[in-house]
Amino acid sequence: MAAKSTTLKLILKITSFTLRLLLNIIFYILIVILIVNVSKKAFEFTYQLYGPVTVDEEPGRELPFQVKKGESTMDIANKLKLNKLIVNQYSFYLKAKLQKQVIMPGTYVLNSSMTYNEIFTIITDYSASIEHEEEEATD
Repeated sequence: MAAKSTTLKLILKITSFTLRLLLNIIFYILIVILIVNVSKKAFEFTYQLYGPVTVDEEPGRELPFQVKKGESTMDIANKLKLNKLIVNQYSFYLKAKLQKQVIMPGTYVLNSSMTYNEIFTIITDYSASIEHEEEEATD
């Protein structure tokens, strides 16, 4: 009887050790996967912030884009994302804030193959607005 008891205890210890080892291995694998995914997302966001990111390849598609007076930078970023002119509204917003861009109200012609910097060049210059050209033509 004592031999069965010690054998059973030994089997339970080995099973318990194996189970704990497997759970630790699974835990560390999940941590590594999480770190890799977070790093990948951080890299993508940073590349969107500082790299030449575009939605489409050349020639892209041109769209009129209206910026209304009083719209926040985040509202404009959301509209640009909705119109598929930018890849990510949060990276666009952050880039605008870091570069202290002042977006002017007006209607602009933007292309889906433009980088964030090219878009900023246009929407921060009121003279690039279509409305501005139309007002001059009526004068």
